[in-house]
Amino acid sequence: MKKFRCLLIACCLPGFLFAQVQQPDSLAVKKAAENTLKIKSLIIPAVFIGYGVISLGNNAIRDLDKTTKNELQEDHPLFAAHVDDYSQFAPALAVFALNLSGVKGKHSLADAAGIYVLSSAIMGGTVSTLKSASHRLRPNGNGYNSFPSGHTANAFAAAEFLNQEYKDVSPWYGYAGYTVATATGVLRMYNNKHWLSDVVAGAGFGILSTKVAYYLYPRLKKLVFGKETKVNYSMAPLYQDKAIGLSFHGTF
Repeated sequence: MKKFRCLLIACCLPGFLFAQVQQPDSLAVKKAAENTLKIKSLIIPAVFIGYGVISLGNNAIRDLDKTTKNELQEDHPLFAAHVDDYSQFAPALAVFALNLSGVKGKHSLADAAGIYVLSSAIMGGTVSTLKSASHRLRPNGNGYNSFPSGHTANAFAAAEFLNQEYKDVSPWYGYAGYTVATATGVLRMYNNKHWLSDVVAGAGFGILSTKVAYYLYPRLKKLVFGKETKVNYSMAPLYQDKAIGLSFHGTF
């Protein structure tokens, strides 16, 4: 178990290092820099995704998947906790809760919602396509849709969303989000739903989806609505089909 924990920490903790230091400059230059997709910010998600892709072959990474799964099941054969079904959304909900409580992030609540919806669409489409294309059997044998982990991708997309919105307020918001996301990925393995490489790749796709969403959103908004478009919004609690959420209404 010690080796497994060390490996997991080595794979997932780099996500905590995304906060970047910006040099003082004019407001226009700062805004331009924020809307630029920097190559160095893509290195960690690319490494995570590459790790997962390599595991699709018969190699040492795939062997590690199997030994990790066997070790977890040997130590915790009856483990069953479904917190990961909810924790995957926790960092994103924190963004809206903080905003509604008066702790303002980088964007208005309406723009933040738009970015998150775009991120979820990019992540969901990518993960769904890859699950079908890879046709990998889950470790519990229940379905050929293991790669990559959708729960983990959701969690890390939400964690990067929280980090991007509040890293200028305090980096600890990002650290908390990534802690929850990492725990979600670990639970997917303990529940025998995913291999280690599924989780690592899911983290990469989640982070990358949010970074791409932050790059695309202002361009799409400008293309559709124009540069100076203002958005008015209202939000209210929603309960539907035994699920709790938020109802969002906006006018442009």
